[in-house]
Amino acid sequence: MTIHDARYDRFGRYYEEFTVGDVYRHWPGRTITEADDHLFCMLTMAASPIHIDAHYAANEMEGGRNLVVGTFVYATLLGMSVPDTSGKAIAALGTEQLRHVAPLHHGDTLYGESTVVEVRRSRSRPTAGIVTIETRGYNQDRTLVCEFRRSFLVPQREAS
Repeated sequence: MTIHDARYDRFGRYYEEFTVGDVYRHWPGRTITEADDHLFCMLTMAASPIHIDAHYAANEMEGGRNLVVGTFVYATLLGMSVPDTSGKAIAALGTEQLRHVAPLHHGDTLYGESTVVEVRRSRSRPTAGIVTIETRGYNQDRTLVCEFRRSFLVPQREAS
């Protein structure tokens, strides 16, 4: 029997566990409520009427529905990916190529998956490696809504 202690066996993966081309389907998905989106908008001062004013959306926007603020979609997808990928990360190194491809609305469910696109040893930290993943977010109909690429520094197993 193996005993896992969360104080030592944190979620995420070591450098050696990543292989280019591997796909991680993150679970569970997250249904984004109007209250979730409004709270995020208020906390981040992104209180545009396209996100928080239903009357405005009904009368002024194509489709007549509010949009979930893109930074919430991005942050949720990043959070979904952490247990499967960067949970052991020493550092987040950057995000690039962030694209919002289609709208997400209140009541939609967001699902995410990440593909490993690059794995290399760190030149400055011999006990760690750099992993780059591409994360994609889909709504409940499998419509791509968001995608981005990010890199993080993870320890090598033998160094731990």
